[in-house]
Amino acid sequence: MTKQSIIRLDMLIKIIPNLLANIDEKDFSLKPSLEKWSKKEILGHLIDSATNNHQRFIRGQFEDVPTISYDQNQWIKMNHYSEIDSKHLIAFWTMYNQHLLEIMKRIPNENLQKKCQSIDGHTYTLEFLMVDYVEHLEHHLIQIVSY
Repeated sequence: MTKQSIIRLDMLIKIIPNLLANIDEKDFSLKPSLEKWSKKEILGHLIDSATNNHQRFIRGQFEDVPTISYDQNQWIKMNHYSEIDSKHLIAFWTMYNQHLLEIMKRIPNENLQKKCQSIDGHTYTLEFLMVDYVEHLEHHLIQIVSY
């Protein structure tokens, strides 16, 4: 299961940056409504997700069920993604995911069943979190490139 996620993440890193680079800056910044994120903010959300999953993938291996969660709307707001050039965000997303890919490749099988806790009290294995991370990434990347 994790091997498939690693393969998919590797493919996304190779394909997505060029697709994103072809989106006009104005379209990247356009908010469909006050309540909805722009494409830039969705990409920023994926950077925030990478940041928090980085913590999970590392701390989950040596801490006893660490609690790692975040308020996604506050992270979007405080990172000011709407004000940052899309080329910067694309490069950052790409490099961060390349780094996560290298981490995921090297998590020993015996650590895949170690757990992290979310703020809602649910616990998840690292294996689940790795698969979920890539699925979440794909879901939001489809939003960016299709609307």
